[in-house]
Amino acid sequence: LDAPVSSVALRKSGDYVITLGTRFAALKWKEQLVTTITHVDKDKPNNRFNDGKVDPAGRYFAGTMAEEIRPAVLERHQGSLYMLLSDFSVVKHFDQVDISNGLDWSLDHKTFFYIDSLSYSVDAFDYDLQTGKIGNRRSIYRLEKEESIPDGMCIDTEGKLWVACYDGGRVIRLDPETGKRLQTVKLPVDKTTSCCFGGKDYSEMYVTSASDGMDKEWLSRQPQAGGIFKITGLGVKGVPPYPFAG
Repeated sequence: LDAPVSSVALRKSGDYVITLGTRFAALKWKEQLVTTITHVDKDKPNNRFNDGKVDPAGRYFAGTMAEEIRPAVLERHQGSLYMLLSDFSVVKHFDQVDISNGLDWSLDHKTFFYIDSLSYSVDAFDYDLQTGKIGNRRSIYRLEKEESIPDGMCIDTEGKLWVACYDGGRVIRLDPETGKRLQTVKLPVDKTTSCCFGGKDYSEMYVTSASDGMDKEWLSRQPQAGGIFKITGLGVKGVPPYPFAG
């Protein structure tokens, strides 16, 4: 493809929807066919999409950021959070985002969780599932120094959040109600980037990592950097992904 693919979602009608550069696009896997649905951030040629996920009603949420000069170094406040509806119209929820990242919804679908990485915070919004409207933004967890930068995020069937910590070499489990960290799983690489549950019954966690910006010495110390890891035995399961309704 001609631009980076930053997120992939299942589609109700089959195949996938993806975020590609600054486009929402439809992907037909067998035909190797990609069709642009719509462009965002047309006035910002240096921007690209980052993380994205579909809400329980089938809307595709995804946010943008400026291209990085080097990992986590970029022009600030260039990103926005968007929502693609089933009729292919797009709603912009807000702008002034640094690095739009992890996102998910509470089990009762009344809260939307969101990470803008350089705020070092996991935020919550009130969520209206009928309309997709969000409001009443607040921080529910501020990362500690050794946890570094919050990146991708997912929720488990107990309603607890899992956050991959970029430069922190770990995934942390948070209670969004109390704002307490419940668990830390360390990995053999520093640049952990995202996490999701998978496997037959969603009891396995998959964690991605990055190797961008690492020199030879760093890579010799962390030869698995850039790999995908599977964590088993967590004792909790994840929530299956929702398909895009359009």
